[in-house]
Amino acid sequence: MIALHPRPFIVAVSGSFVFALCTVASSIAIRWTIDHVVIPRFEDGDVAVGTVVTGCALIIGIGIVRAIGVVIRRSFAGITQWRIAETLSGQVAERLVQQPPSWHQRQSDGQLVAKAGVDVETSVSVMAPIPFATGVVLMIVVAGAWLLITDVVMGLVAVAVFPILILANIGYQHRVERHMDDAQNALGEFSGAVHESFEAVQLVKAYGAEQRETDRLSALAGEIRDARVRAVHIRGMFEAFLEVIPSLTNVGLVVLGAYRVDSGDVTVGELAGFIYMFTLLVFPLRLIGHALADLPYSQAGWTRVRSVVDEPLDNDPQRVIGRPAGNAAVELDHVSFMYPGDVRVAVDDATATIQPGLITVIVGSTGSGKSTLVDLIGGLIAPTSGTVKRADGPVALVFQEAFLFAGTVRDNVEVGAPLDDDSIWEALRLACADDFVADLPEQLATVVGERGVSLSGGQRQRVTLARAIARKPSLLLLDDTTSALDPATELAVLSNLRASLTDTAVVIVASRPSTISLADDVIFVIDGRIAAHGSHDDLLRDEAAYRQLVEAFETDRDAVIGNEHG
Repeated sequence: MIALHPRPFIVAVSGSFVFALCTVASSIAIRWTIDHVVIPRFEDGDVAVGTVVTGCALIIGIGIVRAIGVVIRRSFAGITQWRIAETLSGQVAERLVQQPPSWHQRQSDGQLVAKAGVDVETSVSVMAPIPFATGVVLMIVVAGAWLLITDVVMGLVAVAVFPILILANIGYQHRVERHMDDAQNALGEFSGAVHESFEAVQLVKAYGAEQRETDRLSALAGEIRDARVRAVHIRGMFEAFLEVIPSLTNVGLVVLGAYRVDSGDVTVGELAGFIYMFTLLVFPLRLIGHALADLPYSQAGWTRVRSVVDEPLDNDPQRVIGRPAGNAAVELDHVSFMYPGDVRVAVDDATATIQPGLITVIVGSTGSGKSTLVDLIGGLIAPTSGTVKRADGPVALVFQEAFLFAGTVRDNVEVGAPLDDDSIWEALRLACADDFVADLPEQLATVVGERGVSLSGGQRQRVTLARAIARKPSLLLLDDTTSALDPATELAVLSNLRASLTDTAVVIVASRPSTISLADDVIFVIDGRIAAHGSHDDLLRDEAAYRQLVEAFETDRDAVIGNEHG
């Protein structure tokens, strides 16, 4: 992490070194002041003004420089910490963007959000104490040498405490690391579950599953609590040990120092400076412990962040492998696909050519592989075998479940690519959405709410269709996109597409006979295989299975209409 932003870290460590050296110097100043000002005042009854001023100047001057070191260290440690957090968040976000849709389909949205947010903050939490801990290492070396020079006997007693505390820190780190990992992983699982629960709030409410979700989230929260309680229990024992050992050592040094003063081996000033120095070291030594205590916690977050950043990129199915023959828009060459962990092939040896300027409809029964075939054509997933070749140009895919952002109508049509008003209104017109948008309170500036909650299902579908049309795609894929539209509106939309997107290959997954009859080309799918490919009339005449399916669609539609009128 330091390698990401070394300069502010070096400045922070430099400030910490100034603090460390001034801490040792302050002890020397205290010793000088006691020996040359305080003791002479008691013994002689008088001290020269210049000596008093010198003692005060030493203490105050060293204190000011020490304070400056503290300000520099804290300021630049914070700068280092949050610059690293910014960089890590950017790396995670960039990796998420680089990974193709097929990779995202295997991930938990909540886990990814946690890794880009909570885990990054956890990773950098150790960066705040590290500059201070680094300065403390210098302080220990310099102070240890000074203590030994002052008095070897007391110096050996004081210095002997340092390795004990360091070994205790290392032992603590190893013991607590596993619990920190468990807690951080549990936090990621909890974040994912909360995200999922919020996404499905309508479903949860509709099925009265509030208690089930409460129990599920409570269980996950309990795992976080238990892991952290175990870690805190170990930390509490560790911090108590850090408190006791230096305090007992300090008491021992006072007793031993009294004997050393009485024997004339050290002066009162040297003893006072010695005790003062050791006392000053106790708190920084504890901060080394805190830095090491934070290390497993940060390591857990860092591991989860790197699991995203360092994961190899999936093969991007949108990367074109060759170009289709002639002027074709898409060419499927013996394409097969099987979902991970599934035993059944979703698409089996599909071979077909889709031409630009035509409306191609994919027809099949439920579960026949229609949507999977559209995902393969659009490059959302990579084929298990075979190749998908696409002509150059933008690809737009509109899903059956219309997704809108919480911004305005304009935001949802533009999606990051600024368009002028005329282009937006033209796209809305082609999607038959211009009438209802014109009636909205602020028209294009109307906020639609999260997932377009203020709009009906049909209105959301038309806005998402306008978003796709505005891109002027060379390949437009509609996965049962017009299912929420009435037949008249659907006919108007398809007629607009045929008249305006004359060079665009339009591929539609459809189950309405009215939609199928408007197609220039039909791909008939049975159990993942392309059973037939041709015009609607030809397939009705030549393919019995196709004819039966279309008749079943018509029967279902008549039954629905009859029930509505009844």
